[in-house]
Amino acid sequence: MNVRVLILDDEQLALSRLSRLLQQIEGVDVIGALDSASEAVTAIEQLHPDLVLLDIEMPQLDGFDVVEALVRQYATRDATPPLVAFVTAYPQFALEAFDTGAIDFICKPVRLPRLEKTLERTRRALAARDAFRRLDALRANLTELRQTTAHVEERHFWVRSGGDLLKIKTNDVEWIEAEASYVRLHLGERSHLVRNAIGSLAEQLAGEGFVRVHKSAVVNRRKVLRITNATGRPSLVLEGGTKVQIGRKYRTAAEHIIEAASSAGSN
Repeated sequence: MNVRVLILDDEQLALSRLSRLLQQIEGVDVIGALDSASEAVTAIEQLHPDLVLLDIEMPQLDGFDVVEALVRQYATRDATPPLVAFVTAYPQFALEAFDTGAIDFICKPVRLPRLEKTLERTRRALAARDAFRRLDALRANLTELRQTTAHVEERHFWVRSGGDLLKIKTNDVEWIEAEASYVRLHLGERSHLVRNAIGSLAEQLAGEGFVRVHKSAVVNRRKVLRITNATGRPSLVLEGGTKVQIGRKYRTAAEHIIEAASSAGSN
């Protein structure tokens, strides 16, 4: 019997990546991929997933709100609720999450071997029929887990600009452009010119979701909307409309961005 999986994440790239990874795991059916938490409970009631891969940080309703709604829904029903696995970019509260009743806690970027372990745990839990116990435990610990996430400091890094040392919020940076012996950090309508080598900064930020796609450009993959070949050369289109060309030498490094964008465009 295949495990029926529903994915919930407000980022299309994350949805596409998870769907693609799950398709590589034998015995898994992806029955839905939603980018809106407000649709989650209705979809769960209609689709009857065995496992919900649930992003925590979403606008309007977050992953905790979805869990609370599931508890209310299944408390009055003679039905087995789905198992819940949290997916998040913040590893700081992973240990606490395991105590809440969630079947698993996966840190982004999600890797195939890690996702396979989640499915193994799901199959064992389904066999034990302990989903409702876990969901009830998750509800009981939501307050503590919310407090933990509220205190997670937003990620940042420091750069020197002129005589100043600047604190830059990582997720504010859309892309980084090399300018001779300097780099320019593009943050929406603002930018900062700092003395640094683009290779050094790319290596420093690789673990924060930044990918070098050109000898003169590094992009924040969370800001990528799609890929275009309008000029005959592949470029990434960012949230602000900026197009960043992908260098031939860096196409392999940017492959996961291209594949995710292509998958999102075909759905």
